[in-house]
Amino acid sequence: MAPSVPHTRAAAALRTKQIALDNQDRTIRRLRAQLATERRGLPATKKELKETQVALEASHKVIAGLTEIGLSMTKKIEKMKVKKQLVKANHVECHQKFQARIHEAENSMQAQHLLIEALVDEKDSLLQTIHGPQEANNAPAPFDGDWEEEPEEEPEEEEIEDIPLGEGEIDDE
Repeated sequence: MAPSVPHTRAAAALRTKQIALDNQDRTIRRLRAQLATERRGLPATKKELKETQVALEASHKVIAGLTEIGLSMTKKIEKMKVKKQLVKANHVECHQKFQARIHEAENSMQAQHLLIEALVDEKDSLLQTIHGPQEANNAPAPFDGDWEEEPEEEPEEEEIEDIPLGEGEIDDE
């Protein structure tokens, strides 16, 4: 006898439902296995996450410390730049003072030289004045006229360079 059509359809429908249930069961078992694997790896992942968080916090502390050091160094550098500018200004001022002293000493030496020349000229003039009347009277000259002039000394630059430094002044050497 031939199977009845409704019976075959019902069996096919049942077979399709059974296949679907079997597939869902396999999917559920696979997902449960993945979940178990994930759960077994969760403590390790949590531990890695905690270690990463600790390392990140330490890194933030290091960055904050380095930033603070950088700011401190920047302030120190700025102070050093200001101090360097002050030292440079002081150096320029001292150099100008030394140049003024040197110029003043040179002027003083020139004035002294001119004064010495004037005194020598006056002495020569006085000697001429004295010799004139003595020659007219045939008297011996009190001076023999062969007196030695002291050689003119050029100012030594060493004396100018050896000006003692006062407090707060900078030596160029």
